[in-house]
Parts: sequence; C-alpha cells; structure tokens
Amino acid sequence: MAESLVIIPTYNEIENISRMIAAVMELAERFDVLVIDDGSPDGTAAAVRQSQAAYPDRVYLLERSGKLGLGTAYIAGFKWALERGYEYVLEMDADFSHNPQDLPRLVHACRAEGADMAIGSRYVSGVNVVNWPIGRVLMSYYASAYVRLITGMKLRDATAGFVCYRRRVLEALDLDKIEFKGYAFQIEMKFKAHCKGFKIVEVPIVFVNRVLGTSKMNSGIFGEAVLGVVKLRLNSLLGRQ
Repeated sequence: MAESLVIIPTYNEIENISRMIAAVMELAERFDVLVIDDGSPDGTAAAVRQSQAAYPDRVYLLERSGKLGLGTAYIAGFKWALERGYEYVLEMDADFSHNPQDLPRLVHACRAEGADMAIGSRYVSGVNVVNWPIGRVLMSYYASAYVRLITGMKLRDATAGFVCYRRRVLEALDLDKIEFKGYAFQIEMKFKAHCKGFKIVEVPIVFVNRVLGTSKMNSGIFGEAVLGVVKLRLNSLLGRQ
C-alpha cells in the first residue's frame, strides 16, 4: 500500500478519468487512487474498473447512487483513507485542471517541510489560471479575498480543491459535523483546520480550465459559499466549532 491516497470525485468524467488515473500511476512516487463516482450515467465507473484491472491494488472505486455533493464524496473518501492507514490524503479534480505532476510537491510540503495541510494555490504567486473566462477568474479571486476578510485566514486561495492533508488533520476534525456539500466545503475544511492551529501552506500551481467534459460549477454552489463563510465565522465566535 502507498503512503499517499488521491481521492477523485467523479460525475460524468468518462473523457478524463482513465487518462487521469494513468497519469497518477506513472508518477515516480507511488500514489494510490480512490475514485468516488456518484452514479455517472456515462460509464465513468466502468472505465475505473478497467483501470483497476490494469493497476491492481492501487486503484479503488466507491460507487454512490446519485449526485450527493462534492463535500459528502470527500468525507466518505477521508473515512475510507483513515480506515486503511494512509498518512497523506489528497483531493484532486478528474478533469486535469489540477496537474498530477504537482501531487509530489504537495506531499513534500507536508512530509519534509512541516505542513499539516498543503494547498495547490492559484493565487499565492499572482493569478495562475489558464483558459478561464475573465468573469470566473474575478469571481474566484475575489471569493478568496472575501473569505480572508470574513474568517481572518491569510490564505490567498481559500476555495482551492487541490489539497494534501496529513492524517492527523482529518483525525482531529469531526468529519460527521462538516456541514457544506458544495463550493463552501473547501472553505469549511480549511477554516476548521485553521481554528485547530494546524499549519497550512500554499504551494503555487498553474490551474488549467478543463478541455473535456462539463464543469459542475453553478450559481447555487457559489451562493452556498457566500452565506456559508459568514455562518462559519459566527459559529467560531460563538464557540460552536
């Protein structure tokens, strides 16, 4: 078993998932992969099973019956990882917006540089986003600025979904009390780790907009984040973390 597990939630990622798994498997450093598929009608799960045959004991699949939300997928993956003893647990998208070549850099920040959580950051060294419409770049950039203002965290990319956790972070958080399912889930995880005093670092990455498949972002997910940040801060001030 590898020391590190990459969790990849999927819904209709047939164009990407096999290539992504192969890219992770080909890295010099060993990573296992757990795909959590929410009942994709396009055959994503079947493609993962083919990858399991090609990479036995390195690729795993959890199938869920319907779109249950990004946050619940990651929580299920975190619990799965903890039960199996992984030391480093990583979040990554299936669509190559996150470069699998950056996975060792995130683990290195935790293993060798003392971080408890390492974030693949689009904004820690400027704006490193490729092929996004300018409106979405601005929305994402200023969402992180808004999060900094409300929560007091110093992170430049609080909404990032490319993250490495040390095991002890996930063990310290009550995963059953993580509230948000969409965009706000990423903020909630960082804020609760921050409140517990864990060391969070940002590792600069280049984020590339997906070429194949369809984005899952929508205005409802963004709205959850806007209101959710205020709720997180209020709960913190009232001692409800």
